[in-house]
Amino acid sequence: MEVLDLIGNTPLINLSFLSPQPECVSLFAKAEWMNPGGSLKDRSVKLILTRAIEDGLLQPGKIILDSSSGNAGISYSMIGAALGYAVNIVIPDNASNERKMRLRAHGAQLIETDALEGYDQAIRHVHELYANSPDKYFFADQYSNQANVLAHYHGTGAELIAQVSGPITHFVCGVGTGGSLTGIARRLKAKYPAVVIVGIRPERWPGIEGLKPLGEKEDILPKIFDGSLVDRWLDVSADEAKSMCLTMARRGYFVGQSSGAYLAGCCKLMAELSEGVVTTLMCDSGERYFSTGLW
Repeated sequence: MEVLDLIGNTPLINLSFLSPQPECVSLFAKAEWMNPGGSLKDRSVKLILTRAIEDGLLQPGKIILDSSSGNAGISYSMIGAALGYAVNIVIPDNASNERKMRLRAHGAQLIETDALEGYDQAIRHVHELYANSPDKYFFADQYSNQANVLAHYHGTGAELIAQVSGPITHFVCGVGTGGSLTGIARRLKAKYPAVVIVGIRPERWPGIEGLKPLGEKEDILPKIFDGSLVDRWLDVSADEAKSMCLTMARRGYFVGQSSGAYLAGCCKLMAELSEGVVTTLMCDSGERYFSTGLW
C-alpha cells in the first residue's frame, strides 16, 4: 500500500445531535480530515495528477504548478513528493503558518501573493507564471480541471450514497473551486432527483478561508462550478463558522473553518425541516488554524 491508496473511503459520522429534531431530521458528514493530506483536496489532486501522467501531460522533469489557499497545495506537495515531482504553489501570504509549514515539509516551493489583493490575485499570478514558462510547468489548474469534479462524482458522492441508509434529502456544501459541490451534487441528483442542494455563501469580510464569497464582481468564478445544481443559498458569517467550530470541539470534533460554515448552514436548514436526511462534509481539521486566531 502507498500514500495514494489511503485517499478516499472516509468514514461517515452521525452528527444528528445538532438537529433540533434528531428523530425526524438526521445529519451525516464525511470525515475528510482522515485523508493522508488532512483534507478533502487529496481526492481531486490525486485524480488531477494521476490522469495527467496517464495522458502524458505531466512528464518527468516538469514542475507541478497551481494556486491554492492551502489545502490543495498540501495535497499537491504530498502527492507530488510521492510521485517524484517538484511542486510550486502560489498562495496568499495570509494562509495559515501551519499550512505553509506542511507545504515546505514536503519540499514545495511557495510563491506568496499579497492577501490584500484577494485570493484571485494568486489565481492571476499562477496564470502569468505558466504563460511565461509553459514548458517548465504542468499547470494543474484545479479551477478548470474536470478531474476535480470527477473525483467527487465517482468518489465522494458515490461513497455518500453507499454509506447513508435510505434517500438523501439535502446536501450542504460551499464553493472553493466548485469541484466537490458540482461532482457530489451531480451524483446525488442522478440517484435522488428530489435531493435539495444547498450552497453555503460566506460574507466578503472577514470571509471564511477556502471558500469564495460568490456574487462579487471582482471574483473569478471557477469554470468547473455548475451553479445550476444549487437549489438554494444560505449565507454564513465567519463568526457563525467559528462558533460552530467551538461547538464541535466541545463535542470532540476538531474541525476547520469551512467545516464550521457547512455545519452552521446545516443547523439553519434543519431548523426549517420537519423531516429529512441532511448530508455535508467536514473538509479538514482545526489544527491548521491555530495561527489564524480561530481558537
